[in-house]
Amino acid sequence: MKRLPQLFQSNRRWVERTRAADPEFFRKLAAQQAPEYLWIGCSDSRVPANTIVDLLPGEMFVHRNVGNVVVHTDLNCLSVIQFAVDVLKVRHVIVCGHYGCSGVRCALTGEGGGLSRNWLRHIEDVRTRHAAAIDALGDAQRRHDLLCELNVIEQVANACRTSVVEEAWRRDQPLAVHGWVYGLEDGLLRDLDVTVVAPGTLAEAYGNALARLAPRSAREAAAR
Repeated sequence: MKRLPQLFQSNRRWVERTRAADPEFFRKLAAQQAPEYLWIGCSDSRVPANTIVDLLPGEMFVHRNVGNVVVHTDLNCLSVIQFAVDVLKVRHVIVCGHYGCSGVRCALTGEGGGLSRNWLRHIEDVRTRHAAAIDALGDAQRRHDLLCELNVIEQVANACRTSVVEEAWRRDQPLAVHGWVYGLEDGLLRDLDVTVVAPGTLAEAYGNALARLAPRSAREAAAR
């Protein structure tokens, strides 16, 4: 029980399969790390970043936390962004949420969460900011889905406002920040069309992304 032998056995099987497919895999992996992408995603075990975009280890730099939140006082997240942008020179920052997120559900309903409720306050702020659109939906699942989407859009804006990203853009470093959401039920990624490539484009991208969600929410509310 203390040593978890089954996981070590699984590790050895994975190494054997990997070496059989590519004898040079681990040598090449150890030689360099040059990812083009930084993934900021949820800690949910059902959303493995590299797997769902079919990338190998070394091709994506990854940060995960409950609810895929970017907080300006979170030195963990900010340090990852700084290392990715300034040292690894990634060209894309991807904020990816997912439908069925338990953290978002806790923020939506105010139930459960325990100590993590303190962290989820950031998503509760998103829920409060967009309360009219969310509450207009009668279906609980749609409210949850909409908050998952809105949370991604808000975290993209937060990422764009970090000093690291702003400074990268000031020195004309190529860098785009994207907002995606992943579907657990079908395995597909959805682009929320909130890509930002320069500080002057954030307000327009943010506004357009919210506007694209609004008509769908209004139609669903009218159908109640």
